[in-house]
Amino acid sequence: MSIRRACKVVGIHSRTGQRWSNGRKVVTRAGQVLTYEPISRPPVVISDRYLSEDERLSISDGLQSRLSLRSIARSLGRDPGTVSREVNRNSDPDTGRYLPYRAQCRAAARRARPKPGKLVAGTELHEFVQSHLEKYWSPEQISNALLRLFPGRAEMRVAHETIYQALYVQGRGELRRELHKALRTGRARRRPHRRGDERMPRFSGTMLMISERPAEVADRAVPGHWEGDLIMGQMNRSAIGTLVERSTRYVVLLHLPNGHGPDYVQKALVTAISHLPQHLSRSLTWDQGIEMYRHNDFTVATNVPVYFCDPASPWQRGSNENTNGLLRQYFPKGTDLTAYDEDALLAVAAQLNSRPRKTLGWDTPAERLDKILNASI
Repeated sequence: MSIRRACKVVGIHSRTGQRWSNGRKVVTRAGQVLTYEPISRPPVVISDRYLSEDERLSISDGLQSRLSLRSIARSLGRDPGTVSREVNRNSDPDTGRYLPYRAQCRAAARRARPKPGKLVAGTELHEFVQSHLEKYWSPEQISNALLRLFPGRAEMRVAHETIYQALYVQGRGELRRELHKALRTGRARRRPHRRGDERMPRFSGTMLMISERPAEVADRAVPGHWEGDLIMGQMNRSAIGTLVERSTRYVVLLHLPNGHGPDYVQKALVTAISHLPQHLSRSLTWDQGIEMYRHNDFTVATNVPVYFCDPASPWQRGSNENTNGLLRQYFPKGTDLTAYDEDALLAVAAQLNSRPRKTLGWDTPAERLDKILNASI
């Protein structure tokens, strides 16, 4: 504002405002000179990650000089996207001009906390979201439907995360608490997702991670590298071990009639690997399941190293995961896997190994394995 207008808003004479703005000296009756410094904006200390008022002044000067946004960003040491978003967000909505002081005020107002809730009771937006949650729509479906049904109304937009926040972090006037039952999970509170690298190691002994695995394993050129896992039965009380050779996709199933604890799995793996030629038993890749607690004993017995995948990374055993999906045609989820004896497992493995595979050029895994065995004779 101009000084005259600011004085009118505050309710003082314009001369008084001028003296406050410029500073003044006053001589008392005793002859003492008092100096009053000009008023100034109080410094606002915020994080360096936010643009400062001086940077906004520099952006304004650069725009008036017709510099590109990338040139302005380079002079400020900022990312071009930061300057672009600043100009788009804080330019005057009426004139389209970028006014630095007004932009500073708009940014400060946007940064203020706490913010008023968007899903205020009684609004059209609140009623729309609540009614569609009752119809079992997901928050993301509701958010996208608002964009499609109300394209020109900014007040009828809400991010799906805002809907989740309104359900999980209850505030006055927000969505009803019981609506969380309409969500897929049915949870009344958000479950935190820990990062994979924050998980505690499953085993106390030394583990060989997949990053230490030889490069020859990744390109599948050398046979003899296996991937393994368990498929679980009803209530995780029974299991079948699965082994897949990476280059041929040949499948071996492990019979675990007495349980899938570390002792039983280690014994079954030693038996299966011991029947293989040496050039077909080079390594084994497994996830960090507790069933592999005795992996060091398995390596000592077979001289086959075990490499462990990273937590929550099933794609690192892609062949095995794909095979487990095929096996569910024979062993549906929720069934008691102890009902299948060793002969039944051999029959299922034989069917899979005689099935043509596109990734093998329509050869079968058994044919590819036979070629390897014949070449070694």
